[in-house]
Amino acid sequence: MSVAVATLDGRMRPAAAADSELATQEYFVNMGPQHPSTHGVLRIVLKLDGETVREAIPVLGYVHRGIEKMGEHLTYRQFVHLSDRLDYLSALANNWAVSMCVEKAAGIEVNDRIQTIRTLMAELQRIQSHQLWWGVFGMDLGAFTPFLYGFRDREVIADIIEETTGCRLTMNYIQPGGLMFDIHPDFVRGVKNFLKYFKPKLEEYETLLSGNVIVRARLEDVGCLDAERAVSYGVTGPMLRASGVPHDLRRIEPYGVYGKVKFDIPLGRKGDCWDRYWVRIEEMRQSMKIVEQLIDGIPEGKHMTMKPTAKIKLPEGRYYSHLETARGVIGVFVVSDGKESPYRIHLRTPNFCNLWSLEAMATGWRIADLVAILSSIDIVVPDADR
Repeated sequence: MSVAVATLDGRMRPAAAADSELATQEYFVNMGPQHPSTHGVLRIVLKLDGETVREAIPVLGYVHRGIEKMGEHLTYRQFVHLSDRLDYLSALANNWAVSMCVEKAAGIEVNDRIQTIRTLMAELQRIQSHQLWWGVFGMDLGAFTPFLYGFRDREVIADIIEETTGCRLTMNYIQPGGLMFDIHPDFVRGVKNFLKYFKPKLEEYETLLSGNVIVRARLEDVGCLDAERAVSYGVTGPMLRASGVPHDLRRIEPYGVYGKVKFDIPLGRKGDCWDRYWVRIEEMRQSMKIVEQLIDGIPEGKHMTMKPTAKIKLPEGRYYSHLETARGVIGVFVVSDGKESPYRIHLRTPNFCNLWSLEAMATGWRIADLVAILSSIDIVVPDADR
């Protein structure tokens, strides 16, 4: 397999003019880097023929760079707090990915209480992330009400998490060897109240947006990404499952206590914008199902199996661990030379790979469709820049 490498300057160089009198002029337009529909500081160079997108070229590097290099000068425990600056809507899952890699390499054991709380927190934040996506997705399509509904409902989860962690966005809670704090005494009651509250709200989401004929027309058969292309681009998470690929690390490589719970993996059929929408709606139902199975059976035990001040040194070697965030697979690759800081740490982030599939999905569609396609990716830009 050969890989063609091209520079942005080379791709933007105009082609030779066509001889036909019917030939149209193609031109380049910058969408971003600061643009509401790019969901962050992202520049997309659009090659346009009138309103039709001939090519969409993502250009990165505007935010949060240097996290991997910073990791070479921090201890393993200190690096955890940088992970929640990547995909800040999956901060706890990112904490968990780094911690799990360190625990695996250093042979650090964690008990069932820790694993259960980690799983609960990850699923609550998955719901919270999808709530924000749903609200912003509706706004991108021209419907402002979903934005208000989504942010209203995610505040309930933010309150629950804040009681335990003290944070509402960039959460540094999951640590190698356990958790920074035990759960708040009202955690179980708060989660049960949320489940009771949100189940009918999710049905409101369906009534408000899913059944809207204009929304369906904007999403169905638009921006299709078939299974083969999705795999070739390295797409993971809801986007990959929307293309019909049943790949979910919670099922195929269970971690935490996912092996002890029952849940379904929502799959799309066409890999269009509608399938990506529907998969995330259904994932919220499945996450609530997981939380319901665990919330009444949190085991007793300590929330930390080692001293918080204990030095962690990994044996010399290479170590890798990965898990499923709200947007796909985050992988943590560590090269250790036996010291307190990693010799090299590399992050395989889901948003980076998912974003590049925009090139395949956008070609041939209009600018308005491009907004829907990009929003269906659910991009968090710092996770791509890192």
